[in-house]
Amino acid sequence: PHVFISSTNPLAAQKYVTLADLDPYPYLSFEQGDYNSFHFSEEILSTISRRKNIRVSDRATLFNLLIGLNGYTISTGVISYDINDDDIVAVPLKVDESITVGYIQHKNVANSPLATIYIDFLKETIAEELTLL
Repeated sequence: PHVFISSTNPLAAQKYVTLADLDPYPYLSFEQGDYNSFHFSEEILSTISRRKNIRVSDRATLFNLLIGLNGYTISTGVISYDINDDDIVAVPLKVDESITVGYIQHKNVANSPLATIYIDFLKETIAEELTLL
């Protein structure tokens, strides 16, 4: 797991961060709508109580608040710098948790050409990130 934080956040230069390091900063989580499930949260460690917790309903707002409020969110660490420039960085989070990335596909339905391109892009991006670790 990694945290996404602003490149100007004081923690951005650290080799890794801990939950204690993050305590003073607002935690931003992605609200998936009226029918989301507590058991299917996209973020790990979502049950931890935090002093400052902000829920957002779209990723653009989440990223803007990461920068504007010096907040953080927990994620895989896979980030596209083509889309986000260098404003947001991924810093490893030192915890005894892991994140599994995958997708579900119906066995009798072939992926569309766009879905195939997207899945290939994800695989390439994750492979590149792993080589940087």
